[in-house]
Formats: sequence, C-alpha cells, structure tokens
Amino acid sequence: MSDSEHRALMPQMRLDELLAELQTRLNAVLSTRDRVHALLEAVVSVGSDLDLETVLRRIVETATKLVDASYGALGVVGEESTLLQFIPVGLSEEEIARIEHWPHGLGLLGLLIKDARPLRMGKISDHPESYGFPPGHPPMGTFLGVPVRVRDEVFGNLYLTEKRGGGEFDEEDEAVVIALATAAGVAVENARLYEESRRRETWLQASAEVTTSLLSGADPRQVLTTMAARAREMCDADLVQVLLPGPSEDSLKVDVIEGEGADELLDAEFEISATLAGEAFTRGEPVAEKNLQQAPYPESPLRRLGYGPGLMVPLGAATSTRGVLALAKRSGRLPFSDADRQMLQSFAGQAAIALELAEARRDAERLGLLEDRDRIAKDLHDLVIQRLFATAMTLMSTVRLVERPEAGKRLQHAIDELDETIRQIRSSIFALQGTREDSAPSLRAKIVDLVEGAGGHLGFMPGLRMEGQIDTVVPEPVAEHLLAVLREALSNVVRHSHATRAEVTVEVADAHLTLTVTDNGVGVGESGRRSGLRNIEERAVQLGGTAEMDSMDSGGTRLRWHVSL
Repeated sequence: MSDSEHRALMPQMRLDELLAELQTRLNAVLSTRDRVHALLEAVVSVGSDLDLETVLRRIVETATKLVDASYGALGVVGEESTLLQFIPVGLSEEEIARIEHWPHGLGLLGLLIKDARPLRMGKISDHPESYGFPPGHPPMGTFLGVPVRVRDEVFGNLYLTEKRGGGEFDEEDEAVVIALATAAGVAVENARLYEESRRRETWLQASAEVTTSLLSGADPRQVLTTMAARAREMCDADLVQVLLPGPSEDSLKVDVIEGEGADELLDAEFEISATLAGEAFTRGEPVAEKNLQQAPYPESPLRRLGYGPGLMVPLGAATSTRGVLALAKRSGRLPFSDADRQMLQSFAGQAAIALELAEARRDAERLGLLEDRDRIAKDLHDLVIQRLFATAMTLMSTVRLVERPEAGKRLQHAIDELDETIRQIRSSIFALQGTREDSAPSLRAKIVDLVEGAGGHLGFMPGLRMEGQIDTVVPEPVAEHLLAVLREALSNVVRHSHATRAEVTVEVADAHLTLTVTDNGVGVGESGRRSGLRNIEERAVQLGGTAEMDSMDSGGTRLRWHVSL
C-alpha cells in the first residue's frame, strides 16, 4: 500500500471508532433513559394502591423487574430485630412448600437489620455473616439488599438474588433499588395512614351501631354478632369468635363465629387451659400472638386450621371476665397492631356492657314477675281465702241450728267444698310465689305442707301468710332451721293450746327472716314452754337471731323467731 493510500485510510478508521463509541454512548443513554422511565413507572405503580399488603408485594415484584433478579423478598422488621413477615417473589408454590421455615432474621439478613445500609455481594456464601439457607431452600449466589425506611425508621429490607444472565448486581442496580426503596417508604406510610383512617371511620360507625343496639334493648346475641362482624372488618381478620363460659367452669364455648372454618368451630367447647383465648380469659388482659403455629397450645383449633397471627381480648374487667373476643389471620399475614388491640379493647368493653345489660334486664323481668305473683298471691290470701274461711265458719255455726238432717248434710258438704277450695287456692298461691324452673319442692311448698299437716290434727286450718322473696333469698341452712322451728311451734299448738284459731306468718324483709306463730288457746305449761323454747332459741342463736314466746293480752300465745340473712 502506498503512502498516499495509507494516509487516506487513517481518517476513515478514526471516524469508525468515533461512530462506534458514539453508538455505545447512545445505547447507554437510551438504556439509562429506559431504566429511568421504568423506575418512574415503578414508583407510580407502587404508590397507586392503598392496601398495605398489596403495596408490599408490589414493591418486591417491581424491584425484581428493575434489576433482572430471579428472586426477591421483603422482610418486615419486628421487635427484637426479627423478621415479622417475609414476602417472597419468584418461588413457585412447590418450592415454597419444600422450604422448612421462613428466615427469622439471622445471618446475612440479620446484618441488614442491625446495620441498615445497602449491601451488594457476588456470592452470598463468601460473606462471614452468612448463616446458610433453611432445608428445601433453592441455592442463591448474587445478592443485593436495601433497607426500606418509613419516617427514619427501618420498616423492612428488600432482598434481591440471582441476577439473570449470570452477572452480578452493579452500582446502577443498587442506585435504582435505593430510589425504589425511597418511594416504597412513602407508599408504605400512605397505606398505613389510609388503613388507620379507614379503621377509625369503621370503628366510629361500629361503635354507634353497637351503642344503638344496646340502648334499644336488642337481643344480646344479636349485639355480639354485630360486634364480631365489625371487629373482623376493622382489623382485617380472617376469623372472629366470641367465646363465653361453657357448662363446666373450666371450659369456653364458641357462641358467635364468622370467617373461614366457622361451620367447624360453632358451638365447639374446649378447656380454658388449652388455648390462647383461655389465657386471656384467665388473666383478664389482651393476649397477642404473632404466629399461633408456634404458640404453646398444640390442641388449639386455630392452630389446626392453619391460622397465624392471633389477638384475644377479654370481655369485661379482670375481676369479672364474661368471655373473650378472638381474632385470627392466616399464616404469613401481618400481625395485629397496637392500634388493633386498643380498638378491640374498647369494643370488648361495649360487648361486656351488652352482656351485663341483658343479664340485668332478665333479672328485672324475673323480679317483676315474682313481685306480680306475690301481689296476686297476697290478694288471694288476704281477700279470697279469708272471705271463704269466714263463710265456712258461719256455715259451721249454722249447722247446729238446722233441724232437718238433709239440710245439715248439704251444709256440711258445702263446708267441705269450701275447705277444698281453700286448699286449692293455697296451692295456686304457692305456684304463683314459687319459681317454675325448680324441680325440687321450694321453701314455700314445704311451709304450706307443714301448716296443712297441722290442720288435720287441730281440726281447723291455721291461717298462713308469706311475704317477701322467701324462695330466692333464704339460704338452704336457714331454711332447714325455719322448718324445724315451725314444726316445733305447730306441735306445741296441737299438744298444749286447745286453740280454735291459729295464724302463721313468714316474712322476708330488709335481709331478715321472721316467723310468727299465734294461737287463741290457753297457752302452754311451764315445762312445755321451757323444753319447746329451748330448741327454738338454740336455732336462733346459731343464726345470730332471737326467739321470744309470750302470752297475749287477748289470750293465747305468740312465738316470734327472728334471724338475719
């Protein structure tokens, strides 16, 4: 080649080199432009949703696309530098099932938690902090980790591994992920604020709804059902239960339930010591568990059904717990927050009020019914029986004046009918004053039996008056003493008084029980009075009361036995 030809070729070679270099730079600019564009789209995409769990998964998916990573994950940092939640991307369901457990925040992942700075490596196993992978975990080499901050607080860490194409993550990849993590922190904060706002709005609506139900006298089960549904909605739980004490003292029964597994658990009964809900019931304080699968209750039905985070809140104060409001989420979801616990405590307080109001309402209705029965019984005794008794006495005195035997028999038959009517009315009085639920004879029934039994020996029926809540207030030991004293008093009337009229009054008022037995007889002899009164006085003294027997000015004897309840 001649010198002239060589000189002509040199400018051409320099031009090709310049053009090649320009092409390379243009490609780099275009690549950077495309990547910046993809990053901007990713930032917009991450911030376009306000559901926290959706935002977290979208962050991981976006990060893996931006840096061509085969696998990605977001670890949410909890208390004591542990991973509260682990959201993986890039693993199939079969691969996830083979992994024995998710990372707990040890080794290299723990280093990122303790020292929240970006970390980029060519091979994970070469790092001295490398802890290894859990059994069943796929092998991973290249690594890029970047913290996600929310208001200067590390919310979690982005973990990216296995860059496609066999290369390593470079500085540009790191810069892109750091930029994404900054946007992710804003998106997480927005989602948190939105959830808190939505939760408060739901709580205000639910609180007003429950309060209205309480004031309107709604059925307590309806109130509890409404409260459970609203609690599940507020805390975004997968399952909610209302557990109340079961038939036995050491068990809880699922009274209201809503969510996955509701059909299986409704009306289920289990020991208090076998579940986390029983712990909350016993302590009278809320109990939270990040993962029910690791709780020390292997027989727990929630654990068997695959639930993870759990929150149990007692209904009522520690000294008077009426039940437990229990919520649970599926495994892998975020645990319940302190805000959830505070709202549920307030809600559970309303539920306790609902149960207490329902109980007070039942007691008031029952008391009103008993008072109404006592009023009717009193009217029957004071008006009807006394008039019938007076009519029978008049007819008895008339029998002696009737000369014709047939008329005398008819009068005697009428007197017998009146006596039978009086006995039936007394039985009706007992039915009114007694409780329908009691299968065993009540104290009133036993008193009526004693008085009617004495009537057969006296030749006439003693008057009987009972006032107050005798069946519901008088305890069993006092009732036994009362019956013994009444039996002794009536026996004295039968044996010693020669009376033609007797009255028995049993009264409960102001936490005291008073028995009064009067007759119009001649009284008892000195020895009889002493022996009979001695036993009666001893029974009164045992109960911290008094017993008095004296003669009345109009004739006859009066016994007054008075004890405190």
